[in-house]
Amino acid sequence: MKSLPKILLFALLSLLLPSEPGLSNDYTFFIRQIQMPDAAEWDVSVAQQGSQQSALAINPNGARFELWTVKANPLTSFLLDTTYVNSYIPVAQVAIRSEDPYSVIPRTRADRPFEVTVTVNGLSIDPAAPAAAKEVKLLRHVQQYAPNENGATVNRGQATLLSQGSLNSNGDHVLTYTVTSIPGADRTKVRGEERFSVFSLEDYQAAESQLASKFIQVWPMTDVAIHGITSGEIIKGSAPNVNVQLNDLYPDSYTYVQVYEGNPQLGTLGTKVPGAAIVVDSSVPRDEMLKLKDWDASISTDGVWTMEIVTVTPFGTDRLGYVSFTVDRAIKVNGAVTSAD
Repeated sequence: MKSLPKILLFALLSLLLPSEPGLSNDYTFFIRQIQMPDAAEWDVSVAQQGSQQSALAINPNGARFELWTVKANPLTSFLLDTTYVNSYIPVAQVAIRSEDPYSVIPRTRADRPFEVTVTVNGLSIDPAAPAAAKEVKLLRHVQQYAPNENGATVNRGQATLLSQGSLNSNGDHVLTYTVTSIPGADRTKVRGEERFSVFSLEDYQAAESQLASKFIQVWPMTDVAIHGITSGEIIKGSAPNVNVQLNDLYPDSYTYVQVYEGNPQLGTLGTKVPGAAIVVDSSVPRDEMLKLKDWDASISTDGVWTMEIVTVTPFGTDRLGYVSFTVDRAIKVNGAVTSAD
């Protein structure tokens, strides 16, 4: 068997994370090299993109390389990817894509699809080659977050193994999922992560090792509650104060309140209520309350009107909720005219 006792690995890991304005202010990256079999560790800071020489020579038992990112505020670390290198063990990569272009950690919404591409190189076609050189294992884990949990403190050792299979050919293996399989009774409120990992087979020279792994975070759909006005209500004076409670706003979203004359109709472009909008630009969902006061100027005439809460995300524009009401401010005077002789 060929070993790599003194060969340095060039172009070890390519950080496949596209540049994002302002990202460097929030995240830093490093690669951890773990030498087998004694598990000695060596950390090297890296840029968001690029490749470089390994910190240590690769010994006959191989080495595992882990790509980590650290968020400054709040201080949180995430394992983004791993790979294992040995003399005849194949190389694998996992890429996860969703409709959300956020690049640090793949993410999507509970009702949206995503795609996983597992790329395997170096598998032997020699019938006499050891099994570890001809086949790898693909594992899919799912893990539900607790309510309002964002994954920062989750114990990934408690994830549930959902499926396991084998890959015995080189190239790209594309898997598509219409929605997540993270457990949860209310499928609109699922929150957690799915992890896809590639492992080598154990043999006499090397233990089973993780060749690559990546996870995607899944966030719940937004829900809304409107307080202060009810469907069918008649407004005869000033518009009442209204509170709009928004739960689980998607991390990249713009949500606003609009009104328009007439009954509810999807896709209607109404008048945005001044001060009734919220922009969320974060890594996790959040809850917000919009308070509508003195919004009479948004209602121009008497008649039937609709108030609608709309959110815009990477997945499109959605109506979260609505309420219809009637405005009747006309002053009616009933009287009689009489005369006396």
